[in-house]
Parts: sequence; structure tokens; C-alpha cells
Amino acid sequence: MEIILTIPWNVSLKNVDVWFQDEARFGQQNTTTRLWAEKGTRPRAVKQQQFEYAYLFGAVCPATGDTEALISPCMNMDVMEKHLALISKRIPEGRHGVIVVDGAAWHQVHLADKFDNLSIIKLPPYSPELNPIEQVWQWLRQNELANRCFSGYEDIVDACSLAWNSFISDVSRVMELCDRDWIKVGT
Repeated sequence: MEIILTIPWNVSLKNVDVWFQDEARFGQQNTTTRLWAEKGTRPRAVKQQQFEYAYLFGAVCPATGDTEALISPCMNMDVMEKHLALISKRIPEGRHGVIVVDGAAWHQVHLADKFDNLSIIKLPPYSPELNPIEQVWQWLRQNELANRCFSGYEDIVDACSLAWNSFISDVSRVMELCDRDWIKVGT
């Protein structure tokens, strides 16, 4: 019901796209994962001690496979607004995007007021399992960014860009990983 109340009255539910948005921190304190190794050996994975990070703001629309991302050195409302502007440009003319976000301090509903084709809905507290983009972060860490060392911020940004582009290169992967039965609005 909350989704319907956030959509302008002149937009049909058939013209609504549900997007999931979140951000994740990637950096020198990186994920280590299991490795394939010859039986009887113990492979080593380097664990960095430095603390440089980049923040990847990502959004997916499971119905269409559309995505949008922004990499930033920090997380705040200004960066969130820039990310919403990118999503707004991505939504086709005549359609409306409902952006589902968690309760982070920079996820303010009033930020969508600047965009005619966006609305924001916040998830209930302590419910990350309701945001499918959490699986995207897991996929990026497991398949692209784990067991690596980064020389600095620019190296982290380059790796995050390559990882995101690898993920979105297969639209069916985006749709399958992020689709949920309960997000179908206009059917």
C-alpha cells in the first residue's frame, strides 16, 4: 500500500518500476575467500593493514535489468542526491521509479522531491534481506574483489568499476539475482 501512496495520482501502476538502492564499502581491508589449491597445500592470501576505502552506490531495477552506480570517497546526502539524479535520468519518459532504500541517515525521502519521476520507500529497520542489492555486494566480493590488494584509492575505484561493469554485463544475471515475486507492482 505504501508504494501506491508514494506514486503520483496520474501514473498508472503499469508504468512503475521498482528499483533497489544501497551502498557498500570496498577497500584495503578486503574480503578473503576460499581458494582452489592442490591437495595437501595451504595457499596464502594477503590481508592488507591499510584503511583506504571507496563507497559504491548501486541501484538495480530487477524488472528491466537496468542498473546505475556511482563511486565516491564518502557517504552523505549530497552523494545520494547525485545517485538519485543518475537513476532519474535512467527512467524512461512516462514511467515512474520507486526507489527502495534502507534506513541509512543519507536515505532521506525528501531527496526525491527534486525529481518528478522518483519516489523513495524506506525498508523497515533490521531487514537487509528485503533489499536484493545485498546479493549484488556479495556477488562482487565473491567473484571480483576478494583476495586482492589495492595500492590506494584510485586502484580501489578502478577495481570497483571493473567489478560493477562485469556484473552488469549480463542483464539476465542482474534480473535473476535481484528479482523477487513480491515486487511486481503493475501485474
